[in-house]
Amino acid sequence: MRARRNAGFTLVELLVAITVLAIVAVLGWRGLDSIVRSRTKLTEQMEHARGIQLAFAQMQSDLEQLAGTELLGQRQRLVADNARLIFVRTVFPENAPSQLQVVSYRLRDGVLTRRESVNTRDLGQLDSLWQVALGDTDPVPGVALQAGVASMAVRIWDSGAWRAPASNTSTSAAQPAPGPQLGVNGMKGLEMSLQLQGQSNPLVKILLLGAV
Repeated sequence: MRARRNAGFTLVELLVAITVLAIVAVLGWRGLDSIVRSRTKLTEQMEHARGIQLAFAQMQSDLEQLAGTELLGQRQRLVADNARLIFVRTVFPENAPSQLQVVSYRLRDGVLTRRESVNTRDLGQLDSLWQVALGDTDPVPGVALQAGVASMAVRIWDSGAWRAPASNTSTSAAQPAPGPQLGVNGMKGLEMSLQLQGQSNPLVKILLLGAV
């Protein structure tokens, strides 16, 4: 009888074993949960980075066709502030002469959107389209490029220095904005900064103005 009792497990030993297994299970679950959370966060960051890269690529494609003074004269061709970027670009439809178009990037409720006007060769119509873009009265909704954007900031490389671009909301394209103006022919580059929600540092991209 004594030998048979020594060959088994006591209640205390079973409780100790169960406790150890429970601790190991909890630690394993916490480690797995941490891995899953990290993977989810990394996936979200990669999706945001991919969305921002596509937005920057679209901006670069648009700004490379920024209309010059030979087409617009002294008309204002670019305005920007911490919520919008509006400019006039040249478009080249297939089997048709070049035309002009107003392109607007806006940040609203954390979503960066892009909107483009109809094409035109009439400068009078272009002035009207410019006013619509400045007033954000176009009934056509913009195309969402990226969500989760906390803020945006724009600077222009003008005549050898970074400057804040014109941001007057009431000026038409047909008249220069009041106050200090950026050089008509000195604008060569644009710095776009997008601050994503939950990120410590903004994503910055230098974009060329006009075709190289």
